[in-house]
Amino acid sequence: MLQRKVIVELSSMGKKFGIVEALKDINLQINSGECTGLVGHNGAGKSTLINVLSGVIEPSSGSVRLVSDKQSADYCVAVAHRHGIRCVFQELSLCPNLSVAENTRVMHGAMRGWGWRKRASALIVSMLNEIFPGHGIKGSDFIEDLTISQRQMVEIARAFSTTNIDLKLVILDEPTSSLDAIIAAQLMTYIRKFVTEGGACILISHMLEEVLASCDRIVVMRDGTIVATDSAQQFNRDSLVHAMGSVAREYQNNTDSGKTKRSGKMLIECAPIKQQDQRQLQAFAGEIIGLAGLAGQGQTKMLLQLFAPKQSMSFVAGDRQNDGVFPLWSIAENIAIGSIQSMQRFFMTDTQASCKLAGNWQQKIAIRTPSVQDNILSLSGGNQQKVLFARALASPAQVILMDDPMRGVDIGTKQDVYDMLREQAQSGRTFIWYTTEFDELKHCDHVYVFRDDQIVLDLPSHQLTEQQVIQASFQESIA
Repeated sequence: MLQRKVIVELSSMGKKFGIVEALKDINLQINSGECTGLVGHNGAGKSTLINVLSGVIEPSSGSVRLVSDKQSADYCVAVAHRHGIRCVFQELSLCPNLSVAENTRVMHGAMRGWGWRKRASALIVSMLNEIFPGHGIKGSDFIEDLTISQRQMVEIARAFSTTNIDLKLVILDEPTSSLDAIIAAQLMTYIRKFVTEGGACILISHMLEEVLASCDRIVVMRDGTIVATDSAQQFNRDSLVHAMGSVAREYQNNTDSGKTKRSGKMLIECAPIKQQDQRQLQAFAGEIIGLAGLAGQGQTKMLLQLFAPKQSMSFVAGDRQNDGVFPLWSIAENIAIGSIQSMQRFFMTDTQASCKLAGNWQQKIAIRTPSVQDNILSLSGGNQQKVLFARALASPAQVILMDDPMRGVDIGTKQDVYDMLREQAQSGRTFIWYTTEFDELKHCDHVYVFRDDQIVLDLPSHQLTEQQVIQASFQESIA
C-alpha cells in the first residue's frame, strides 16, 4: 500500500472576477495515490478551481502551495508543468491544423532535434494504445479530421504521456463527456491503474455513477465553496445530488412513453448513406428519437444529412467550441440568432425583442450569468451548452436535431431539460437525439442503434436493453 503524500495544497483560497466571487475560502489538499472526484452544478466554481490548480489564473486571496516546491515560486502554468501537473480541459486545447504528433510536441518541449516527429508519434500512439486499445488513431492524423471522441482521446493521452518530467497530478474536466460507454470504461480502468501506482487524479464529471465508482474521495462544490468532502464510500447518488443542492428524480419508464404503435404525421424518412438494406430512420410528429451505438459510427453524419434550415430544423451541437457558439457575440445574441426572422423590423433586428427573448430563456433554463449582454465565453462550458438549448427551443423549428448535447451539463439541468423535451414533444415538436449515455435513451420513444454508418437495430425504447445496444454495436445486424 503506497503512502499518500500531499502534492498541492489550497489554503483559504478565493477568486473574484470584478464583483463576482467565483471561489470563497477554499481549503483543499490533493494527495498522491488518490483519485478525487469534484462535483457540483454548472457555475459552482469547479472550472475556476481547476484553472487555479493548473496555474491558468491567479487566486485573489489565500495561497496555492506545491509541497515539492522548495523555492516557493509564484504559481503559474510553467511552475505547474515543471512539477508534473497536467490538465485536460473541458474545452479541448488541441490545435486543429496540426497533426496528432505535432500537438504532442507542443506539450513536450524536451522533444526536439532531428526526428522529433517520429518520436512524438511513437510516444502518443503508445499512450493511446495503453489507455484506449483499438483507438485507430495515427500520429500523422490531423486533429481537424478526427471526431470529437477521437480528439478527446488524444487530449487525454497527451496529458498522461511523459518525457523528462515525472507526472504527479492529472486534472480531468468532463473527460468522458464525448466518449461512449466502452471507451469511458477504458479510461476509468487506466485512471485506477495510474493512482494505484502513486499518481493523483482530479475527476470532474456530471456522471455521478462514474464518480462514485472510480474515485477514492469526493469533494462537492456549491456557489463557489466546498460544502462536503468525504470518502466516496460515504456517498451514494441521492446524497451527492442532495449535497449539490438538487432533488434527485428518477425517470419512470413505462409503455406509454415508448410507443409500440407509432402514430401521427411522418416528418422524416431517411436511410444512412451506407445502408445496404431497407432499414430507414423514421420520425413522427411529437416523437423523441434516440440515436445510439459507439461514438463515431454515423450518428452525427445522420444528423448532418437531415439538417436543412428550409425544413424548419434547429441543431444543438455537442462540440460547442467548433460548431455551437458565436464566440464574439453576447449571450443574448447567441440565443436570439435562431429566431432572428421573427424579430426583424424594417430589415433591422429588434434588439429589445432579442434581449427579452434571451432573458426569458435565461430564467427557463437557469443560465447562470449577471447579464445576458455579457460575452458568451464568460459562461462556464455547461452554461454555454444551455444557451444552445435555449437557441433551439426558442426558435420556431418543428424538428430539433441534438448531437450528444448534454456534454458538461449538470444533473439538475439535465433533469429540467428532459422534462422540457417531453413537454415540447407533447405539443408536437420532434427531437432526433444522438446520445452516448444509455440512461438518456429511456427518455426517447424510439431508438436506432448505429454501427459502421448503418442502422443495425430499430426498437421502441421501452423494449431496449443496454445489453442489446452493446451487442448491436459489435455485430453487423440484429433482427
